[in-house]
Amino acid sequence: MKKHITLLALFFASIAGVNAQGIMGGHVTGNIQLDGQISRSDSIIGAQDVPEMLLLNSRADILYTNGNFSAGMRFEAYQNPMLGFNIKYKGAGVANYFAAYNGEKLSVTAGNFYEQFGSGMILRAYEDRYLGLDNSLLGLNVTLRPFDGVTIKALAGKQRYYWEYGDGLVRGIDGEVNFNSIIKSMSDSKLRLTMGAGFVSKYQDDQTIVYPYNPAYKLNLPLNVGAGAVRADLSYGNWGLQAEYAHKGQDPSIMNDYIYREGNALMINATYSQKGLSANIQAKYVDNISFKSVRSESGEMLYINYIPAITKQHTYAFLSMYPYATQTTGEMGLQGDVMYKIKKETLLGGKYGTDIHLNASVITSLDSKRIGGAGTLGYETNGFNPGELYYADASLEVAKKLSSKYKLTCTYGYQIFNPIVEGHPGDLHHNHVVVGDLTWKINKKNVLRFEAEWMGSDSKYSSDVDDKRCGDWIMGLVEYNFTSAWFVSVSDQYAYKDGIGNYYNLSVGYTHGATRFQLGYGKQREGLLCIGGVCRQVPASNGLTFSLTTSF
Repeated sequence: MKKHITLLALFFASIAGVNAQGIMGGHVTGNIQLDGQISRSDSIIGAQDVPEMLLLNSRADILYTNGNFSAGMRFEAYQNPMLGFNIKYKGAGVANYFAAYNGEKLSVTAGNFYEQFGSGMILRAYEDRYLGLDNSLLGLNVTLRPFDGVTIKALAGKQRYYWEYGDGLVRGIDGEVNFNSIIKSMSDSKLRLTMGAGFVSKYQDDQTIVYPYNPAYKLNLPLNVGAGAVRADLSYGNWGLQAEYAHKGQDPSIMNDYIYREGNALMINATYSQKGLSANIQAKYVDNISFKSVRSESGEMLYINYIPAITKQHTYAFLSMYPYATQTTGEMGLQGDVMYKIKKETLLGGKYGTDIHLNASVITSLDSKRIGGAGTLGYETNGFNPGELYYADASLEVAKKLSSKYKLTCTYGYQIFNPIVEGHPGDLHHNHVVVGDLTWKINKKNVLRFEAEWMGSDSKYSSDVDDKRCGDWIMGLVEYNFTSAWFVSVSDQYAYKDGIGNYYNLSVGYTHGATRFQLGYGKQREGLLCIGGVCRQVPASNGLTFSLTTSF
């Protein structure tokens, strides 16, 4: 705690020092978030007893800016962490602090910072408060822009690990060139080209990992592990193409059972857009690309890189009941997405036009052959041949404004889910989902929304596996927004066949300026909460939740 008080004193002293030197005109901004939960046991949904009456997550971010100079800090308190957040967050203190200079040619940040090279395949330091994830780096981050079109980044630091920092040291350099900026003849060209490359190295001290087949020996671990990537972003008129390839050296860790196979990843995204039509197709290949700064860490923390899922991030409850988590040890997949607007004043478009959104994806394992365990290369792959099906879905969404007051959205989705990606045994789940969403704009300040969902599945609940998503489900929701400040929402999800559980929720919210308060009561199903292919386990709960956010 003394450390945090010292940091706070230094932070405010630096601000006072800047003003004392006559550089006035700086200002302070910030935001505050407070989330709380009261839960009680519920044997039907599997909610366990919670010793504390109240679980609380809170944070306050403060930012001072003065010209090109800025400094900030974040105070966090988990007293105690809400359900689903790691108990290692328990405590309070300054979790993030920095000072930065941002000039036209040079930017420097000392302290905690977030950074990303390319799409993040070799480095992405970021935070997602709803996942309880923060892998910020504590160190130095420098960005140099020697002339228009050229950006060079260099950094070094250690990753946040709850209230501490991981043992591994992360160092990286990245460069990017925009050819339309540096070549005058291309400045007005329809052809747009940007290319980049980066390299990241992590260093960790040696440790004893016993060779499993002969306990008298220990694994010879590489102390330095490097990962490099090249990328290109090309567009011409309505067409676009983005591609990135990454390669990682030998990195035996708990994530790959301490094998010595090198890693590779490839992502390609092709797009087309014009008025009323957009389409894209994505392809991904991932082979042993998990990259952490501490080789023995198996949880969600200390990831150096980020491999996004290329499945659609659904918003409706039943379509998002089976979220897909990226399998960094090995997967390959395709996704296609098309959005089309039928023109107004046509037979199908009607007075306001009709929006159609079609999406489909498929993810499989790699076609591989095991050749050994820890201390070996682990396995061999058969080129780009697909292996076992992990996940597949297809959805069609049609949205139409029926009149100036009514808008209707209808969605059909089909999903195939393999429980092996969550570490569970069992057969593939085949799900059909139908959603109807009607919005009634009563007047400028009053809006009423109705939502109905149905899911039919060939899965059946079994106490042996205890997957409470199984079975056939129905859901209803009514949401009323009134006076542009208040809203109230009532919903219920019920497993009416081959399933278990009845999950009702009541929420009330109020917004005034930059302040928002929300209060809810109901039941939460056990499962995964995923954002962008990164997930955390959320236990079942039954009780009260509240959230307060404000900014200044």
